[in-house]
Amino acid sequence: MDGDKLREENFREEKTIIVGVELQNQEIDIENSLDELEELVKAAGGTVETRITQKKDTINPALFIGKGKAEEIKKYCEELDIDTVVFDHELSGAQTRNLEELIGKKILDRTNLILDIFAERATSREGKLQVKLAQLKYRLPRLVGFRDYLSREGGGIGTRGPGEQKLETDRRHILKEVNNIEKQIKEIEENRKIQRQQRLDSNLPIIALVGYTNAGKSTLLNKLIRLYENDEGDLKDVFVKDMLFATLDTSLRKAKLPNGQNYLITDTVGFVSKLPTNLIEAFKGTLEEVKYADLLLHVVDVSNKDLDIQIKTTIEILKSLDVLDKPIITVFNKMDKTDISDIFYEDKLIGDKIFISAQKEENLLKLMELVEEKLPFKYKKAILKIPYDKHNILNYFMENYNITNLEHREDGTYVELTINEIDIEKYKEFIDN
Repeated sequence: MDGDKLREENFREEKTIIVGVELQNQEIDIENSLDELEELVKAAGGTVETRITQKKDTINPALFIGKGKAEEIKKYCEELDIDTVVFDHELSGAQTRNLEELIGKKILDRTNLILDIFAERATSREGKLQVKLAQLKYRLPRLVGFRDYLSREGGGIGTRGPGEQKLETDRRHILKEVNNIEKQIKEIEENRKIQRQQRLDSNLPIIALVGYTNAGKSTLLNKLIRLYENDEGDLKDVFVKDMLFATLDTSLRKAKLPNGQNYLITDTVGFVSKLPTNLIEAFKGTLEEVKYADLLLHVVDVSNKDLDIQIKTTIEILKSLDVLDKPIITVFNKMDKTDISDIFYEDKLIGDKIFISAQKEENLLKLMELVEEKLPFKYKKAILKIPYDKHNILNYFMENYNITNLEHREDGTYVELTINEIDIEKYKEFIDN
């Protein structure tokens, strides 16, 4: 434990320079992108001493940046006693090796940094396997570039995860490890399918929180499960911290709607621009839980100057999951931190919108009223009187619903069932058929 704390302290002390290249037709502003990269460095346990930018029409295949700019970075590293240089772009193995040889410092790219954060934050067995799989797939074509600095003594940002031993083995052994991890993840996914089916069989509506990292999803979840507090609710808080990727593992809680009906609310891993493709693929199984939600709450940090990019990033990922046809409410969070009168994003949004402050508990009641209105299925308490000769209907409800009360008529004409939560539309459809 003491060794872990010491290593953690070393990570916090690691001094970095961040580097960005402004290319033609680049959508995101380079300074805003570097602001986010700086937050990622902090999340990984480092400090940013300075940032360096360069405008280029084309990428240098050997160094990504120009040789003169690389030599300038080397000079800064010597003057500021820098440990690591982090690029806001994905580098090839050859570019990583060439930059390290010229600059003489550890070189990371944005993708490696994100993977490193995920490796540190993953707590569940599935999360750890997913991150390890993404790291191995990312590092496999870059073995040559990684060997140089991973063979050095010491650790730090960018060295968490599979480790030196795995990366020093040949390609065949790494591929074997990838196949082994994929098999383990598949087994976990099979178990999750069973758990998912149990949730679907419970006939409770499912609401999924989605959105950019650090938009306030976990804070909102913690507030909602207490909004209509009851003995049946799951009041265990999820972890909250003002940092990128504070939580990775999916959380599921039970709570109540304004009308008193129960529902399930799930949190998902936060998104970020330039999210590594391998990481999206690795977490696809977890993200697919969104497909089974009845309603999506797209949480946006309204105080963030790049919220339009964040909205676009989230919508693109939701589109890749094929869930944009679901009811969506855009929840502009942190309204207490900005002037919302200047916020107009009608052309970029899907579904309804509402402004709230989860932390200050502003407009949460209005949000839940809107949620209740937009849920596609209306779950209500129902008392059903089913004739004894309708065995198929009686068996259906006995097998698929939680019957809270059952009474038999003495004259044998019907059975009276009480169900606290029933989807009336589905019930009507069943009767009509």
